[in-house]
Amino acid sequence: MLDAVINHASAQSEWFRAYLRAEAEFRDFFLAVPPETDLRAVVRPRTSPLLTRFPSSEGEKEIWTTFSPDQVDLNYSNPQVLLRIIEIVLAYVAHGASILRLDAIAYLWKQPGSTCIHLPETHRIVQLLRAVLDEVAPYVQLITETNVPHAENVSYFGDGENEAQWVYNFALPPLVLHALWRGSSGVLAEWASGLELPSAGATYFNFLASHDGIGLNPVRDLLPAGEIEMLVRGVLERGGHVSAKRNPDGSESPYELNINYLDALSMGAEEERWQIDRFMLAQAILLALRGIPGIYFHSLFGSRGWPEGVRWTGANRAINRQKLNRLDLEAELARQGSRRRTILDRYLQMLSARAGCRAFHPYGGQRVLRVGDGVLALWRTSPEDDRAVLCLHNLGPQPQAVSGVQVGRAMWDLLNDEYVPASRDLILKPYQARWLLEDVESDG
Repeated sequence: MLDAVINHASAQSEWFRAYLRAEAEFRDFFLAVPPETDLRAVVRPRTSPLLTRFPSSEGEKEIWTTFSPDQVDLNYSNPQVLLRIIEIVLAYVAHGASILRLDAIAYLWKQPGSTCIHLPETHRIVQLLRAVLDEVAPYVQLITETNVPHAENVSYFGDGENEAQWVYNFALPPLVLHALWRGSSGVLAEWASGLELPSAGATYFNFLASHDGIGLNPVRDLLPAGEIEMLVRGVLERGGHVSAKRNPDGSESPYELNINYLDALSMGAEEERWQIDRFMLAQAILLALRGIPGIYFHSLFGSRGWPEGVRWTGANRAINRQKLNRLDLEAELARQGSRRRTILDRYLQMLSARAGCRAFHPYGGQRVLRVGDGVLALWRTSPEDDRAVLCLHNLGPQPQAVSGVQVGRAMWDLLNDEYVPASRDLILKPYQARWLLEDVESDG
């Protein structure tokens, strides 16, 4: 996978320097905005000024900078920009890329007077990239990174054949956090029930943690305002930070929770013994859901937050971006019983169980079962419909008896290495995940 950052370029790039020198080839590569332009409707995920002043050979210019003053937006109304970007994308493919991540693609096309997000022209450019790649490198997959409300996010599937093959499942991190804080599967299960795929060649890119924070925009149409405020307060209480965005009316609202995911699942000193179990349950949900799981380095190795990084850099996102010393990491992993070793061992067990069963295929089937508010239950089936796994996840600190599921014959628990006899009452320990495989004889 390569990151195709095609919405903007660096303010230090040769392209932008040539633009400031007014070189003919780059004259319209960026967006100089006249002072009288009405930009009040523009939607963006930052509180920094939308326009940044730069000196040029033609005098000072106000340049469009959606994300920060050092990231200058490209002008796609100039066909030469589009052609140069297509050349770059094809160069990535020529150098071995089989997956291209379209960074911040939602903001690509600019039209003063509009929101400048998800415009039809943006979707047309994604469709053009897909058409080009389908023609010359049909094995290449596009994945769109759009940290926006869920319904807007999935619009980048297009009709299932003409835009991205994968979309980031941005609603998943805050919904899993909410479910574990509340001990309730209600909102998460309702949302997961609607995760349809538009075609056999499209799927979700599921993740919980990343180098950025936990976005709140994706759940604004899924969680009540009071529940979002609960997430904000809870993250601050756990030593995290909250980044804001500026709204068209000039006000600000919480945009992103900046906290390490393991730290986010702390429930207080009296419950610290459950923290690793709670964290691993979250990872089990990630791995059980239909789609392709993306596992952040710091989650795989059980890292905690890095508050010193925030103090040193002034950037809230630094809390989850610590660079580790390899020798120190290896020493911790070699120590039996250490937090890092415990989490890695459990993660490897889950990954092995998942990789060994086609019911977890990213294009397989998924059905959400209602078995009680404290349990998230998923029925996963292989694309051929010849393998099935019942995935049960206890979201609370108390044992849960699973109701509404009839085990008609013996099943094999992939995570706990044990048979589950037919018709036996299913009991889940606190924060336990059980993946129960049907047709155990065929799967070994």
